Amino acid sequence: MFNTKKFSNFFTKGNIMAYDGTSLDTINSLKSENGSSWDAINPEHIQRMRMQNRFKTGLEIAQYTADIMREDMAAYDADSSQYTQSLGCWHGFIGQQKMIAIKKHFGTTKRKYLYLSGWMIAALRSEFGPLPDQSMHEKTSVPALIEELYTFLRQADARELGGLFRALDAAPDSTTRSNVQAKIDNYETHVVPIIADIDAGFGNPEATYLLAKKMIEAGACALQIENQVSDEKQCGHQDGKVTVPHEDFLQKIRACRHAFLELGIDNGIIVARTDSLGAGLTKQIAVTKEPGDLGDQYNSFLDCDEVTLDTMGNGDVVIKQDGKLMRPKRLPSNLFQFKEGTGVDRCVLDSITSLQNGADMIWIETEKPHIGQIGEMINRVKQTVPNAKLVYNNSPSFNWTLNFRQQVYDAWLEEGRDVSSYDRAKLMSVDYDETELSILADEKIKTFQADAAKDAGIFHHLITLPTYHTAALSTDNLAKEYFGSEGMLGYVSGVQRKEIRQGIACVKHQNMSGSDLGDDHKEYFAGEAALKAAGEDNTMNQFN
Repeated sequence: MFNTKKFSNFFTKGNIMAYDGTSLDTINSLKSENGSSWDAINPEHIQRMRMQNRFKTGLEIAQYTADIMREDMAAYDADSSQYTQSLGCWHGFIGQQKMIAIKKHFGTTKRKYLYLSGWMIAALRSEFGPLPDQSMHEKTSVPALIEELYTFLRQADARELGGLFRALDAAPDSTTRSNVQAKIDNYETHVVPIIADIDAGFGNPEATYLLAKKMIEAGACALQIENQVSDEKQCGHQDGKVTVPHEDFLQKIRACRHAFLELGIDNGIIVARTDSLGAGLTKQIAVTKEPGDLGDQYNSFLDCDEVTLDTMGNGDVVIKQDGKLMRPKRLPSNLFQFKEGTGVDRCVLDSITSLQNGADMIWIETEKPHIGQIGEMINRVKQTVPNAKLVYNNSPSFNWTLNFRQQVYDAWLEEGRDVSSYDRAKLMSVDYDETELSILADEKIKTFQADAAKDAGIFHHLITLPTYHTAALSTDNLAKEYFGSEGMLGYVSGVQRKEIRQGIACVKHQNMSGSDLGDDHKEYFAGEAALKAAGEDNTMNQFN
């Protein structure tokens, strides 16, 4: 029998998880009220089941994780070493295994989140089949994946607690029992914040609001939205990106905030992404009422030619700037282009404007991972918004090896060091792997997150689609070996033996899928008559 006093207070505010406070005595009273028809109900079993299913709704998760994220943001403001991280996950199982691995290796999920990548939803979860990251996938697939991720994380809680309960029941002595009880009392949930990609909002502000509500109801505490035009949205690292005037984007930020507030998540987080650094096009000319207003600032970046009434052509669109009649350059696509070299200034303006109008953090999509470039922009933003924080995409679209080797090369060249033994264009070559330059570059990659958190205001580091690549890589390795000369040894040595020796929980795949949980429930429901799967003939016992 477990410690009912501690159990009844378990997960109260301030502990790792929150609990609804229902005590064992309360359940006993409820059983008593229902008389003999409830004789077979064991209150301890009910209490255990309640603890294994702490979160009843997605909104409970959204509030719990929003509180966590706000606390983490405050901690980062006080100490930049307290940055946060996440990996993009395209399936509930992948998210679950990530968090199980984090708990195993680091003992805590603190400052570790999940990222829901619109890119991977498009590529891996659309009913249309693989799609590019262009908002072509079904919008319903986004809240569906949030719900799926949290279903798997909650199951991870239930599985792990179930194992602890079984260990408690089987404890041979009081010391062992006390140790197990301590693990139960101090249990840390797998449920962590999800930063969820709402792309460019999937339509007008009302559509954004409706989708935001669904995402929050599924458990999302943080929504990431970008300033591209919805029907022309491109991946942040593709060409052809088209931004919208600030007021259009702010309407969608407000839509997300209204969704949070309507649902009672008053501290929900909005991450405003700007693609302006790589976006040279706009679909609209901003509305402006007076010189220097936001619309006028947006229009000032347009690439224009001065015209007169006599030199205007048929159908020309013209604007007045500084007392002059200017004709924005319009492409055959009917889009207008910005002046070259204005991307940084536009990013800074986008970031400041978003933070001043409801966004909690910003995301600047860059073409390379360069702390100096990122820091230059965020420092300009901080001149207006001192506590500005950045979410940054440590993207697999970057060739990290080549980028950092080139950064070291350029720094050495500027210092006057001899770089004649290196070919800058071929620094990716394996021939350079053991050189001083490459070793230093790898060290800079290793410390990039900590350095960028300190010098470039990055609160949250994420990788958008890492598990897309790991799935492909591991499958390639297995296929090469299993279907090749290694045969069955390819699977055994490359997968199973590593699972066993690394303590990968999935080696006992029946347990991971919930078989032991089901056995527990069968015992609750049927007592000694329960037909359990975990008997002596279960081959999973080979992995005990």
